[in-house]
Amino acid sequence: MKKIFSLSLILTALALEIMPYGAVCNFMTPPGEPPLRKTFSYFSLTPFGYAHFSPFLVAILSCVLLVLIIMYMILGNRLRMPVLIVSAVATLLSFCPLLLGFSYYSVVGLLISLCLVGVTLLTAFDFRKE
Repeated sequence: MKKIFSLSLILTALALEIMPYGAVCNFMTPPGEPPLRKTFSYFSLTPFGYAHFSPFLVAILSCVLLVLIIMYMILGNRLRMPVLIVSAVATLLSFCPLLLGFSYYSVVGLLISLCLVGVTLLTAFDFRKE
């Protein structure tokens, strides 16, 4: 049951990453005006081109994690540790925009991070022998 819930969480995270509201870039404007805030998909290379690397890396790791979770469901506990490591790295990278400030983080980004935290916790506490 935990594996199915993990699969649904990673599919939810991927669906949110595809939407164009997750990755945030703040562009400079003339003095006296607030910065121009634009949002992009996690799979977009525009933030990556502006040295905002973490959203694209999280998107790639989420795709890898989807494949690993499917294989984990089929093959059993032999793939538990790789799923745990990839999900933990993706979770840490999903919080990296906060290092730039709260203006670089969005609600969709928070939901993606929470989905990845859920996958990490479900994998970490899956002690049941199969």
